[in-house]
Amino acid sequence: MIEKIKIVNPGTFEAVALEVFHYQAAHNPLYRRFVELLGIPPESVTTPAEVPFLPIRFFKTHDIQTGEWTAVHEFTSSGTTAATTSRHLLRDADWYRWVARQGFEDRYGPLNRFAIFALLPAYLERAGSSLVFMADDFIRQSAHQQSGFFLHNTAEMMERIQQCRQAQIPVLLLGVSFALWELAENHPADLSGAIIMETGGMKGRRRELTREELHHILINAFQVDAIHAEYGMTELLSQAYSQGKGLFYPSSTMRVSTRDITDPLSSLGWGKTGAINIIDLANLDTISFIATDDLGKAYPDGAFEILGRLDYSDLRGCNLLIEKNL
Repeated sequence: MIEKIKIVNPGTFEAVALEVFHYQAAHNPLYRRFVELLGIPPESVTTPAEVPFLPIRFFKTHDIQTGEWTAVHEFTSSGTTAATTSRHLLRDADWYRWVARQGFEDRYGPLNRFAIFALLPAYLERAGSSLVFMADDFIRQSAHQQSGFFLHNTAEMMERIQQCRQAQIPVLLLGVSFALWELAENHPADLSGAIIMETGGMKGRRRELTREELHHILINAFQVDAIHAEYGMTELLSQAYSQGKGLFYPSSTMRVSTRDITDPLSSLGWGKTGAINIIDLANLDTISFIATDDLGKAYPDGAFEILGRLDYSDLRGCNLLIEKNL
């Protein structure tokens, strides 16, 4: 099935997703029980629209695996010491590297042509970050020695970026939101032509801004036409990218739809605000059908927007009842 996922395209996505569903419903004990409690015979599911999505919160309470294998790595979400964090077990590190590279290069071209600067405090200072794992691999793919991780040495980073711009080396600055905001305040500079990509990560660090407000600050500080963004999470192996205006486009192994926030089994039409469901075929060894806690809109061309987080006071119905039985 891995080979089918590697070459998946819009024309084959639904058939591959359906095959993955039947595989996971048979070989993932947690997901099999979830489907049983919903009263859905797996053999009755004949289209991806009928596939049930597992609430993302189960990554906080269960080791999610399809089949029997030993994890080589464990990704964990950020959180306070009082918070329960998500855990995503990884069967094959090279598979994740392949998926992440492919998702980026399909949108931006070969990684080796970029000088890559990773500004990921908080993530870099803890173990288990999938974002740091991905950024480390991207930096290793770069052909330019200026690339690297930066923590407090932001002045040195800005010097290296300017050296690359003068040498006409394409620049990718990948940073968490609060760190890019601080960089804009402390080191504003002309970075026109560079790709500045934010990855989220403002919560608890500074006052909350909308994505539009943050991008406006960064555009003015760095004199670029747009701020790019990466959408990923601990529970996913695939990513989506935005080149501006808040529209994300997923990698070939990922598809986004929306569901009714009060009826988790009801899907919504294009352009309607709802909770985000994600099919991530790259999650073959864990779970590919995830009901996230993000709010957004999905569009027929595959693009989607992220508008905020789900308010748990809006949750109703069978999803909470099922969770008590798993």
